[in-house]
Amino acid sequence: MEGFQWNRPVSLVLYVVFFFLSSAAVSKANIAEYDEHWEQRRMQARAAAETTYHPDPVEVTNSFNRAVHRAMKEESSARRQMLGKHHRFGGPCMATNPIDRCWRCRKDWATDRMRLAQCAQGFGRNTTGGLGGKIYIVTDGSDDDVLEPRPGTLRWGVIQNEPLWIIFARSMMIELKEELLVGSDKTIDGRGAQVRIADGCQVTVQYAHNVIIHNIHVNDLIVGKGGRIRDSPQHAGFRTQSDGDGVSVFGSTKVWLDHLSLANCQDGLVDVIAESTGVTISNCHLTNHNDVMLFGSSDSNPKDEIMQITVAFNHFGRGLVQRMPRCRWGFFHVVNNDYTHWLMYAIGGSKNPTIISHGNRYIAPPNLAAKQITKQLGASEAEWRNWVWHSQEDLLMNGAVFTDTGGANQRKFDQKDLIKPKAGSYVTRLTRFAGSMPCRPGKPC
Repeated sequence: MEGFQWNRPVSLVLYVVFFFLSSAAVSKANIAEYDEHWEQRRMQARAAAETTYHPDPVEVTNSFNRAVHRAMKEESSARRQMLGKHHRFGGPCMATNPIDRCWRCRKDWATDRMRLAQCAQGFGRNTTGGLGGKIYIVTDGSDDDVLEPRPGTLRWGVIQNEPLWIIFARSMMIELKEELLVGSDKTIDGRGAQVRIADGCQVTVQYAHNVIIHNIHVNDLIVGKGGRIRDSPQHAGFRTQSDGDGVSVFGSTKVWLDHLSLANCQDGLVDVIAESTGVTISNCHLTNHNDVMLFGSSDSNPKDEIMQITVAFNHFGRGLVQRMPRCRWGFFHVVNNDYTHWLMYAIGGSKNPTIISHGNRYIAPPNLAAKQITKQLGASEAEWRNWVWHSQEDLLMNGAVFTDTGGANQRKFDQKDLIKPKAGSYVTRLTRFAGSMPCRPGKPC
């Protein structure tokens, strides 16, 4: 057990009890044995979560909605110039939502990459990633050694202690041998190359803070075998099997996932669990998967009430089945997304989560038994009728049904501050560029 030392004599019985409890605490964190390094990171992450938690989440949703309105006003004149242009990336720059408008129309994005750190919205709006750090260039797409990764690889960059803005020298496919453990104050920026993390293990953000993952393809990831994996220059620990997610956010704060194309992973495409908070998932394109997004992994962990997550401007596309997302305990703002496909349901939850659905487009499948957008799990109707699941300005198509629940939001706010988002009829414009984009230096993206 690397890093674990006795400071004073204790009885064997006390040691056994301590080891058992510690093992139980970390067993669901893919940590194979008690590890003082990971325990310290866990405590630091919990303190960061309490600091990141916003006592008035309604103010955050209002701020987000105001930004959408400003962006749509600015976009209207540019849209008129685009008439007659049918290619998705053709014609003048067409940044259609406030996140993209912050950076995409600038020709100098490749020489001013860190401007992206100013652009997050929603609960993850304070995420700056590797801002202020050095630029680290991935030149080697291999992942042969998870214990002693080589400089030039993605794995070497994400485990460094200092802030780094990670970019790629060329297009590459990276097959992760085991889960990639992303440390704090990192940006993984795939702009300017076609970067695909595929056919290997998952990306994990665990007990970390301030992480941006941007403009990457993530697909066909599988369960990792586990073993000894390095997570910092000073530490390597034993890990159990990873889950086979696309991106797993575990006990982390200030995380922003933007412009990802995700598909066909063994478990979930995006899991945000274990008291993670201050998270925004935006501009992603998700396809060909069953359990799409999981927010909160346990009905027996009320500490997940601290979770606050924004899901915005994403396209939930072909081949999706359910969990877009599936929520527990926390506060979730689902705003201006395009739900064009599901087979069972779109949004589900248990343990009284607050779900605010603002200005989404829901197109129900032909199956008459699957018209319901929402699914309340693990509770009687008498119980879930008092939950806070509200739909505002959503566009319901092909018989889609959103079941509003009658609970009142107990948080105090001024009703005049509830700025409405853009209506669901605008969603095709707001999500037009969802997923990874082919950005070229010297031109707007």
